Amino acid sequence: MTDPIADFLTRIRNAVRVGHKVVEIPGSKMKLEMTRILKEKGYILNYKYEQDGAKSNIKIALKYHPETKVPAIKSLVRVSKPGLRRYTNVEEMPRVLNGLGIAILSTSLGLMTDKEARQRNVGGEVLCYVY
Repeated sequence: MTDPIADFLTRIRNAVRVGHKVVEIPGSKMKLEMTRILKEKGYILNYKYEQDGAKSNIKIALKYHPETKVPAIKSLVRVSKPGLRRYTNVEEMPRVLNGLGIAILSTSLGLMTDKEARQRNVGGEVLCYVY
């Protein structure tokens, strides 16, 4: 697999479009951190990390509005790609939908949202936008 982050985002994006309640993704440390951020920010209901020897999986329970069945995740956009990396500093930090969405960044302090990166005064690679 060339780009595991793009695969992670595509699996979630496809599951949301079809209306699945749960999506299963091959696990890694970075994917687990991205899933944790999505849970903290309220884009998914819950997740479960399963380790079976050398293989690991992440089961993600997707979040929908209880009455209208509208998904909490409207869009997942991959920003930095293996062929073209996108980096930002604190002054040029992106604001997704004027603060309504989040940008997930890979910084020297680990994965975090754009808001956390501004508070800690650190820049990094912009992985994706979520709204």
